[in-house]
Amino acid sequence: MISKKCYCGSLESFESCCNRYINGFQKAPTALALMKSRYSAYATQQADYLLATTHSSERKYYSREDILHWATSNKWQKLEIISATENTVEFKAYFIDGNNVNQIHHEFSNFRQESGSWYYVDGKFK
Repeated sequence: MISKKCYCGSLESFESCCNRYINGFQKAPTALALMKSRYSAYATQQADYLLATTHSSERKYYSREDILHWATSNKWQKLEIISATENTVEFKAYFIDGNNVNQIHHEFSNFRQESGSWYYVDGKFK
């Protein structure tokens, strides 16, 4: 059986890379690992994981339905990491929108670690 490469762009299979975080087998050990797994969650339409990994102070701004709509209405092409520090990740997510137009979502994201888990806090769009 051939394993599909991970959506985040790593050379590992999806199962041994981001899926282990999405399915709760392990916690993402860094902000970068969480960012990559969140991209893979969009690509695989895992809205519950995206909500669960959003910091509790920010969840009120998101709904499962809106996340799922965004995830399903786009065809995710690739993730490009521009830079990463302990608490931040700058990235570009390439996708084709519902009108078949190529798009790039360029964001500088902030993350926070609490009780051994990383959470997405917010992002500034470039």
